[in-house]
Amino acid sequence: MKIGMILDNVYPPDPRVENEAIELIKGGHDVFLFCLTYNNQSLKEEVKKIKVRRYKSSKLEYKLSALAYTVPFYTIMMKRKIKDFIISNEIEALHCHDIRVAEAVFSANKEFNLPVVLDLHDNLPENMKFYPHLQKFPGKYIISPKRWKQKEAIFLKKATNVLTVSQEFVDQLKERVENPDKVLLVPNTINKSFYENAKIDESIIERYKNNFVVLYLGDTNVRRGLLTAINAVPELIKTIPNFKLVIVGSNTTDTVLKSRAKTLGVNDYIDFEGWQDLTLFPSYILTSSICISPLRRSIQHDVAYANKIFQYMGFGKPLVVSNATAQQKLIEKYNSGLVHEERNSEDFSEKILTLYNDQELRVKLGENGQNFVRNHFVWEITAKTLIDLYHSLS
Repeated sequence: MKIGMILDNVYPPDPRVENEAIELIKGGHDVFLFCLTYNNQSLKEEVKKIKVRRYKSSKLEYKLSALAYTVPFYTIMMKRKIKDFIISNEIEALHCHDIRVAEAVFSANKEFNLPVVLDLHDNLPENMKFYPHLQKFPGKYIISPKRWKQKEAIFLKKATNVLTVSQEFVDQLKERVENPDKVLLVPNTINKSFYENAKIDESIIERYKNNFVVLYLGDTNVRRGLLTAINAVPELIKTIPNFKLVIVGSNTTDTVLKSRAKTLGVNDYIDFEGWQDLTLFPSYILTSSICISPLRRSIQHDVAYANKIFQYMGFGKPLVVSNATAQQKLIEKYNSGLVHEERNSEDFSEKILTLYNDQELRVKLGENGQNFVRNHFVWEITAKTLIDLYHSLS
């Protein structure tokens, strides 16, 4: 089957898109990936057997994407490109990644009537409420998360099938569609290669060999809860003299985090590493004693897992996570870490110190998480739902 994946972004990188495409190719399908380019990237190439088809975009089009459901210009421009993509590659099924481009996909598909799989990477309308540009003029007044939620409801109805990333999100979406069976779980799990083929950067290991490292990987938007961890540092360094909070990731809100660290006078105990290549993640994880996911609770965070927790578990590290519903249930079910109340720095500090003072507990929790991930929750196992879906469509 010729599957046309629609990603209104650049490629690479996008781990979920790539993982799904590669798995479908292994299943005997041809995968064509529609994506965008803002420079001189090749418009047509093959990446890991994915037939990548890039369409030129511009800064104006990028800015209009934020207004996709305020004014129709972005949809009109994308629709034209998607129609060309469908015709040029003789696409037989469409796989739409997230809702920003969904209206253009369904509009372009009217004359082809192909099956459309809507792949929701997260609860975008809820996430939008935390975007910095929606907190101030003019974004606050011209971009409506409520309008995006209404559009999402329309797309859920139109889609042949809907995929999403956690059981909690699946359960929520099933209540919003006429046929609950069309909503399927394809979680963001890691590939075995992430830990089996990891290349270790010895300079990172050497740098932190004398530290008790508490590690965070990924997007550092304030909604991810890092202020909770930063606010706990003054208390933690009273007991842990070699303490180091290592933050690998970035976001436009990093100025808020760095300003707070400066105000507290704890800059020497926090390393803001910025965004690093995925290949370096295993090295950072191996330096750590504890890994964290201190998410602030929200409708989105309560139904989604951060991929980082599976990366942590793959290397047998104990976790400290907030009580965002989905991750709390997972961590408690498999006894792979401790849970703190979201935004509660005292509770966060208490959980870190509990693990600091009990190496045996750290080892036990780490082993539990590692056994769960490596034996039950790697991509090679969880992707079966995706393969079965396209087998039924073809």
